[in-house]
Amino acid sequence: VQLQASGGGLVQAGGSLRLSCAASGRTFSSYAMGWFRQAPGKEREFVAAIRWNTGRVYYADSVKGRFTISRDNAKNTVYLQMISLKPEDTAVYYCAAKEDTYSAYAWEYDYWGQGTLVTVSS
Repeated sequence: VQLQASGGGLVQAGGSLRLSCAASGRTFSSYAMGWFRQAPGKEREFVAAIRWNTGRVYYADSVKGRFTISRDNAKNTVYLQMISLKPEDTAVYYCAAKEDTYSAYAWEYDYWGQGTLVTVSS
């Protein structure tokens, strides 16, 4: 199983970015896909998740209304559209996968991508 995250970069506050997570190596239809982030000196935290088969989505309170998670079944790719970015959104963003329903706990995810750095300047 491989999860390949991409799309990070440097953006000014108020700007937007779209992260991608390309999944391969198995069928993910029964999986939940999550995005987590980890800022320097902080613990990894839940950002958003989507159940692949139903499309049901979940968000951390800190990103509701600004981030949108979605999936493209044909491309086996999950996206995280981020708008109105703030300096506190600066972190390495990771995509992850787990069977069945979503979880906000990183330790419950079985597969992880390598991370992509998002830096938001003020």
